[in-house]
Amino acid sequence: MIIDIHGHYTTAPKALEMWRKRQIAGIDNPAERPKVAELQISDDELRESIETNQLRLMRERGLDLTIFSPRASFMAHHIGDFEVSSTWAAICNELCYRVSQLFPDHFIPAAMLPQSPGVDIATCIPELVKCMEQYGNVAINLNPDPSGGHWTSPPLSDRAWYPIYEKMVEYDIPAMIHVSTSCNACFHTTGAHYLNADTTAFMQCLTSDLFRDFPTLRFVIPHGGGAVPYHWGRFRGLAQELKKPLLKDHLLNNVFFDTCVYHQPGIDLLTRVIPVENILFASEMIGAVRGIDPETGQYFDDTKRYVEAAQMNADDRYKIYEGNARRVYPRLDAALKSRER
Repeated sequence: MIIDIHGHYTTAPKALEMWRKRQIAGIDNPAERPKVAELQISDDELRESIETNQLRLMRERGLDLTIFSPRASFMAHHIGDFEVSSTWAAICNELCYRVSQLFPDHFIPAAMLPQSPGVDIATCIPELVKCMEQYGNVAINLNPDPSGGHWTSPPLSDRAWYPIYEKMVEYDIPAMIHVSTSCNACFHTTGAHYLNADTTAFMQCLTSDLFRDFPTLRFVIPHGGGAVPYHWGRFRGLAQELKKPLLKDHLLNNVFFDTCVYHQPGIDLLTRVIPVENILFASEMIGAVRGIDPETGQYFDDTKRYVEAAQMNADDRYKIYEGNARRVYPRLDAALKSRER
């Protein structure tokens, strides 16, 4: 199988965005906020939004299954309070679950958390539990900066995050470390904030002993790990100066990277620098970079082409496409085996 571990519902019916705009408009006056029941999206609308977009491209590109979560830029945890985020997360998670029920062979859900700046992360646990136990989710997305580019939260190594880590360990699920929209003009959302956050999350792990407390905790750092593979020597050197173990022992049992890197030299670097056991296939298709590369005539986000062209043997390619995903996402592996896949 070819499993894409990084998919977002970027093509949801327009009604979802319109409802969200009404919710935001009513932040200062809760009486004006729309009710959840006012959002009506039919199964036929969901089917059309998927069949003409993600599923069409998956078939064209030869991908079998996508781990599907709410649109990252729509999470916008900095907007409103916890009640606003909680309502919005529940709506978005239910839609991804419905997609997974309509297309069970092609999509399996991952959850958005109802994070809110300055609010105890433990408030997200009920939504996490619901998504695991009722929706069959296989992972969560964890935003290390719910302030939207101002970085007001403590680092991921801080004990403030431990309630979520304890639940992750209990359910044996990984978290994709994924920020949302930047409301800081200094950081473009997808060109700077996303990649900054990937690099920052890795460094927060490097400087801590988080995985001593949680030896089975697993983070997936998307977008190829931001600057991490390109500056691997810098990080190895910093770990040495900080008297940390070698990175392969300190972090690589717990930290993984995806292949959302949109050119061949980038994938070549990723696969040469990072051990193949720590690389998982992903495309984030119909995401931040949707156009065609004029140098190749192919879509930037058709990452399977790059993996196919990278120098590796068939066993390594299997690990990237399927084997690593089954190991890092045990609930995914169990769900597939229950379907004899």
